[in-house]
Amino acid sequence: MIRRLLTRLASRNDMDEPEPEAPQFAHAATPEGVRLVAIGDIHGRLDLLQGLIAQLRGSCTAAPDPDLPATETHLIFLGDYIDRGPQSAETIEWLINLAPAWAMPHFLRGNHEQCFLDVLAGTAPDETAAAWLEYGGMETLSSYGVSARLLYSGDLDAIRAAARDAVPFHHRRFLAATQLSLRFGDYVFAHAGIRPGVPLDAQREEDLIWIREPFLTSEEDFGAVVVHGHTITPEPQNLPNRIGVDTGAYRHGVLSAVILEERNRRFLSVGPLLPD
Repeated sequence: MIRRLLTRLASRNDMDEPEPEAPQFAHAATPEGVRLVAIGDIHGRLDLLQGLIAQLRGSCTAAPDPDLPATETHLIFLGDYIDRGPQSAETIEWLINLAPAWAMPHFLRGNHEQCFLDVLAGTAPDETAAAWLEYGGMETLSSYGVSARLLYSGDLDAIRAAARDAVPFHHRRFLAATQLSLRFGDYVFAHAGIRPGVPLDAQREEDLIWIREPFLTSEEDFGAVVVHGHTITPEPQNLPNRIGVDTGAYRHGVLSAVILEERNRRFLSVGPLLPD
């Protein structure tokens, strides 16, 4: 687990303009009349999240074709709402209160939420708690008002106690209620991905929130197209068997989403345009 916590992945920015519609993939479609929107790793960047939601709202509520049936929109958050960025507590509070008239929200659990829950429950070993603090936990607890002096003291017992006092119950309840995976039609959603060769209904929790290889380089048909975050890439990955939408919100300020409708895929990103 520590090795996974310490993994660093290089990335660069994507554009803040909608990308051209992706080619159709004949084998993957949403249920009839259903639009699926999946948002990548937020990591405490509430500013980017609010900007992306505003753009998505405009895109998804544009005047529909009167000759087509009404579209039902599902807004799927792929996890890693917290850590590394400056506004983890504010992001959780905003998501808890999110009730858009144009979409139904769904919240998946990322590995960072799982670490946070383990620290709050007192089940994380000292080495795991220390690694979590170093790789984003300090920023999260700071956003809840825990003092920098305590966070840098190295007193893990005192930090755990302060975290339990600082994090409100409704935030813990929200985090504990997050789902590990979700499926609609030919698409399955998970924070990190799936284990190739394992049936979708038999996937392990650890793989759903932590896996990279052999998932990322697999070209096999998983039985559904997997939509995931967790692994930063310069731009959204649009492959026949998977779609990755973690474009490094905390590192380079780009937050991305994929919009799936019928057999079409299109992408939307917000953030600064930086040179390669």
